[in-house]
Amino acid sequence: MAKKYPLLPLLLVDDEPVWLHSLAVNLKLNVGINNLIECSDSRDVLELLDRQEIGLILLDLTMPHLSGEELLSLIVENHPAVPVIILSGLNQLETAVRCMRLGAFDYFVKTTEQERLLAGIRRALNHMELERENRTLKAQFMRHELQHPELFAAIITGNKHMRSIFQYIEAVAGSPEPVLITGESGVGKELVAKAVHQVSTPEGPWVAVNVAGLDDNTFADTLFGHTRGAYTGADSQRAGMIEKATSGTLFLDEIGDLSPTSQVKLLRLMQEGEYFPLGSDTAKRLQARVVFATNRDLAAMQSSGAFRKDLYYRLHAHHVQIPPLRERLEDLPLLLDFFLQKAADSLGKKKPTPPEELAVLLATYYFPGNIRELRSMVYDAVSLHQGRKLSMDSFKQAIGYGDGEPLEGSKQEIESASSTEFIFPERLPPLKQAADLWVAEALRRSQGNQNIAAQLLGISPQALSKRLKKQQS
Repeated sequence: MAKKYPLLPLLLVDDEPVWLHSLAVNLKLNVGINNLIECSDSRDVLELLDRQEIGLILLDLTMPHLSGEELLSLIVENHPAVPVIILSGLNQLETAVRCMRLGAFDYFVKTTEQERLLAGIRRALNHMELERENRTLKAQFMRHELQHPELFAAIITGNKHMRSIFQYIEAVAGSPEPVLITGESGVGKELVAKAVHQVSTPEGPWVAVNVAGLDDNTFADTLFGHTRGAYTGADSQRAGMIEKATSGTLFLDEIGDLSPTSQVKLLRLMQEGEYFPLGSDTAKRLQARVVFATNRDLAAMQSSGAFRKDLYYRLHAHHVQIPPLRERLEDLPLLLDFFLQKAADSLGKKKPTPPEELAVLLATYYFPGNIRELRSMVYDAVSLHQGRKLSMDSFKQAIGYGDGEPLEGSKQEIESASSTEFIFPERLPPLKQAADLWVAEALRRSQGNQNIAAQLLGISPQALSKRLKKQQS
């Protein structure tokens, strides 16, 4: 069963049933709207609005009993939140101005402005969605709670930023617009995409496609499908991933790797909401929620011309930026515990007990591979584990801990930083005082663990201990 679009129905009001039916068919075929109510008697509109929530009204101007202009005034007075688009058989400037002053969202002539009318309806629906999204976000942030926390259970986190992302996903759940998920490699973009699916279209299929490495023809064939004989080797008709995702979610990963030609094809799909299977001249409509993900900086790519600006802004309707693991270190103990259990189960072992200082040690690491890298570390450690308490040796080796050298993650972070990222006072402190401040920061980051602090500073624990004793004397 196709998902209703838009979430709140459109009310079509016209005293001509033939025109009502024609407009309904036009909206379904060209805009994808399938949530419609038809009303041929203007006297019934106010009662209908009192008993049912309506998203948008398309109102004929010339009707018996109660004219469209009179009805518009009553709707604006009693239901001001419902936008009204006026439809008229005549192009009358004075009437149009009067209706706009009364509170109409827009005004169109029936017979000559079909394309403008459809564009206006899309614009009104986008306006409705933004209004609804803002109301939902405001209500959720005021409540500080999720409506369906169970749908995010697969994402292990206690981070406030991640929680705000979950609230945002719930707020945009009913929107037909695409969702763009960005973040470094390994942060869990696909898990977040699946959460969008669970909140938006849980009854429909989940279809995931990694578009990295797909050439233009393969990209089109994968998404759009083909008819029999469309090209050499196409012995039978094959449905594309868009069709397979109908009433569900289509997830396109690594979207930043698309070629310019494939970007044009994707833009046309997102703008028109329709596509042509290869070898076919009959259009099919996109009837799935589309979620995109990339670890590339699309803003920088579109500025440099590597990614189309029009496509960038089309995909940017709803944007989720996932923070890297180093910015949500409070999740380290939770993730460690989760992966230890998962690794033990998969390897047929009893879950080992980690040393208390393990999370402290890992918190000093940069984690360029994020959660995926942490998972690999844990699985490697559990596979080597023999006793009851988990050894830290494999973790130390993975992060470059040992022999007085700075931890690998910290070194990487420092080497990638410029001097402008450090805030220096106008008057520089003496070198000894600066060194003391550096030591204090290392102890703060290591939560007082001198061995780890020494490793951060690139000195031996003995040298650190000697320096601390001098400070106290």
